[in-house]
Amino acid sequence: MTTDELLLQLLGAALADMHSSRPKKLVRALGYQAESLSPEAEELASEEILREALERSHPTAPLVEVWRKKLTDWDFLPKPTWSDSRERTQARRDDVYALLALSEETRKLLDSLVPVSQAAVPVVISDKFVPWYTPQSRQGRSWYWPAYRSYLENKGWGAEAVAGLDVATDAVVERLADPTQSAAYQSKGLVVGYVQSGKTANFAGVIAKAVDAGYRLVIVLGGTINMLRAQTQRRLDMELVGRENILRGASEYESDYANDPAWIQGRFTSFGDLPSARGGFDIVRLTTRDDDYKSLLQGITALEFEKQEPALPLYDPRNLHRSSARLMVVKKHKTVLGKLVKDLKKIKTPLSEIPVLIVDDESDEASVNTSNLAKPDAERSAINQKISELLQLLPRAQYIGYTATPYANVFVDPSDAEDIFPKDFIVSLPRPEGYMGARDFHDLDSPIPEEERTFANSNELAHVRNITVAGDDDTCLQRAMDMFVLTGAMKLYREAVGGLGDRYFQHHTMLIHESVRTEVHRELLGKVTEIWWNAGYMGPRGHQRLRELFDQDIAPVSAVRADGHAVPPTYDDLAPYVGPAVTRIGGDDRPIVVVNGDKDLETGEADFDKRSIWKILIGGQKLARGFTVEGLTVSYFRRRTGNASTLMQMGRWFGFREGYRDLVRLFLGRAETMGAKEIDLYAAFEAICLDEECFRNELEQYATMIDGEPQVTPDQVPPLVSQHLPWLKPTSPNKMYNARLVEMRSPGQWQEPTAYPSRATDLRHNTNLWVPVLESLPSTTTSLAYTFPADGTHDAVTHRYDAFVGRIRPKDFLELISGLRWGAPSQFEPHRAYLAEINEGPSPAVEDWLVVAPQHAKRGQRLLLGSGNRRFAWFGRERRRGPLFGAISEPKHRAVPHRVAGALPDSGDSATEGLVAPRRGVVIVYPLVEPQHRSDIDEEGRLAPEKVTMAFSFVAPTTARGADDRVVRFTTIDSAKEGQAIIDAR
Repeated sequence: MTTDELLLQLLGAALADMHSSRPKKLVRALGYQAESLSPEAEELASEEILREALERSHPTAPLVEVWRKKLTDWDFLPKPTWSDSRERTQARRDDVYALLALSEETRKLLDSLVPVSQAAVPVVISDKFVPWYTPQSRQGRSWYWPAYRSYLENKGWGAEAVAGLDVATDAVVERLADPTQSAAYQSKGLVVGYVQSGKTANFAGVIAKAVDAGYRLVIVLGGTINMLRAQTQRRLDMELVGRENILRGASEYESDYANDPAWIQGRFTSFGDLPSARGGFDIVRLTTRDDDYKSLLQGITALEFEKQEPALPLYDPRNLHRSSARLMVVKKHKTVLGKLVKDLKKIKTPLSEIPVLIVDDESDEASVNTSNLAKPDAERSAINQKISELLQLLPRAQYIGYTATPYANVFVDPSDAEDIFPKDFIVSLPRPEGYMGARDFHDLDSPIPEEERTFANSNELAHVRNITVAGDDDTCLQRAMDMFVLTGAMKLYREAVGGLGDRYFQHHTMLIHESVRTEVHRELLGKVTEIWWNAGYMGPRGHQRLRELFDQDIAPVSAVRADGHAVPPTYDDLAPYVGPAVTRIGGDDRPIVVVNGDKDLETGEADFDKRSIWKILIGGQKLARGFTVEGLTVSYFRRRTGNASTLMQMGRWFGFREGYRDLVRLFLGRAETMGAKEIDLYAAFEAICLDEECFRNELEQYATMIDGEPQVTPDQVPPLVSQHLPWLKPTSPNKMYNARLVEMRSPGQWQEPTAYPSRATDLRHNTNLWVPVLESLPSTTTSLAYTFPADGTHDAVTHRYDAFVGRIRPKDFLELISGLRWGAPSQFEPHRAYLAEINEGPSPAVEDWLVVAPQHAKRGQRLLLGSGNRRFAWFGRERRRGPLFGAISEPKHRAVPHRVAGALPDSGDSATEGLVAPRRGVVIVYPLVEPQHRSDIDEEGRLAPEKVTMAFSFVAPTTARGADDRVVRFTTIDSAKEGQAIIDAR
């Protein structure tokens, strides 16, 4: 063993010995461990030798990784007894160094090699709860969580990712009821992740910690289709349950995974023996990958729980921690759930004694109650009824819903308060490192003007391709299939030339999603098959198309986005890999797999666990929710839907794309017909993405505790969401929200009301209120600018525009906005209440308001407003959701108001800096003209005031925080029903 290897072993042993305790003096710990290693190790037990080794190490060296793992654990640990500093701060790290008794030199070295993590943590909206899941309660009882954690580390998860999962799962488990307490309590919560972002890893971790804590029956509701249920079962079996619990003494070849490559290769977790034989407890599976829950025989013995102390209840620790856990993954189907309910009623163990965990994957699908039984999907109510029966049968059952669409459960249908409303907590998981989500396909709030966007600075230009189809033209589909072949060749090139190694890319897929109807799939299968066999990929015609696509698309995008992965200098360097890619896809004469449940139509099995799949997939609902399409590189999407959650769930192109992120392409319909309307699917996804990000950002603000009290509890979330999605109405018309949002404070934040009226009288009224303000502005424009300095990813960017600029007194501004009329008054009222608070009173928080009316750089698009000859720029916008407009402002207009209000540092522009003043807010005015009125503008630029929508945005001074630090205030409509999300409106 070399000196470096011995030092690594010594440090690892010293830090491992601190696993469940506070940091201890390092040199003393090294000396203690060295005694049991060797005399040579004793000579290495000094900080100086360790520091010299660190100075020779690179950031990914084994010695640094040992430090990274342990320091990250301490950085993330919430509220340890040995530190009063917040987690993931330099102050916390300094506390660790002090307890380790490290010198200043070693501290600086470790900070440079292992910086304090800046990764996001979960956002939790929670009611108050009694802490029970403490380090003391876990002492000596953890079995499955440490094993699962080790499995993830061996799988390649980084220290930050593992520590983040630890924190996120703690946030869920600590809000469940204590499984050993005598009084039964049902906790119900919701965990919101991102589409295909690792939610399964979170609930696997929650299950591991829950069974370690004493939960003895785990019911996972694994989607509504067999494919998804089987995928979830295998994942839990492989990573959590383990080989020994699966076999239970049977032969390896009798396992339901006997033909699974991962099983054969030893990639299922293993404990070395049954956990019960090693001081732990077993997990008994009541379902397998191939078999959903079935009625059990022999007196339902498999569901019976053994008691070591028969006179005591099962939840007593003397019984609980000596009993096996039961796990089942069941499909959300009323017959399957009915069998489970029936069997539970037969067992001898009193159901009131069993601590149960119910995990509802994709909880917004089928689980929520649909009150209108006349609808085609009325069966969802039947499934909801079965879930309710489970909760009523099992008083110690805890319910956790998992979803990627934050408009689920409580958001879509708040009338479910009596069954699965998340009354105790809502956890919003952070976006994982390396995840490719909706934001990565859009240029949301990009500071780069459209005309200056390139493959390097525009996600849309890099990854999104438009589908514009006229008649039977298949040009776009042909191009998408060519891209699929070309990116397959790029993957093989990276394996061979880029050093990734053979079979690094086990899967390479293209998804075509146009409809859920099987007859459309049949037609598509014929069309795609014909295109494939006539494409001529092995001949000069095919190579010519691929060469043009490489030169125009792949090469320029990968040149700036390959992130160090190999890129061929020319198409000729890539050409030798085209043939092998075509062979991998269609060598078996079946390049296309149809996945839709139609046995007559299905052309192959999309089982990514059993074999390498390089195929074109045609599918609908089966591939639209929950099911992970591995290796997805090219998506061709034309499916229309009017539901935001459904549309977001169809985004199978979201996920982790290690080694080929730059190759991902999304072909989207930009002019699809839905009923009488023509819709742009790209714009629809962008709108949903903006809504979702806004919702998550708001939750993050509200999660801050004020004086130890939560600002927002789960029962107050529905009215918050309704502010953003007023078109998603509660399904039950005789119910209403019991909490009403009264005030929303937003110091230093851009606020943009969108619920403007549509009635002519109201529009005329608003225009007449605003025109005197516009006429009072100076007649010459001011050039405003803000320069964003260069950073590691972008060059310096300057946002410049001309505007009429003036001032208005707080009293006059408040009088103006109080007189405005709205299409949905409740949307603006919480903002108006805040503006009234900061503008009124003996010591108002605002000195004055700067009025900014942005003007276009080019002449044209000018309106004559008022009685004079003043011309003002107008902006073309349209209503996107009922009475609501979409985005109104332009991104380049936002930086200057933020600077004036004190939310951004120096602009680098003298004119802008001359407008900055303490306690100054900014209001930005946008005269809007909707499409149907633009032809009514006469030659002089006049338009009737009732055809103009006077929109505005505002940024309050950063100092205008109100009397306390609360962001929102609520009122309870019916105080007798406080804590309930909804009440009867009758």
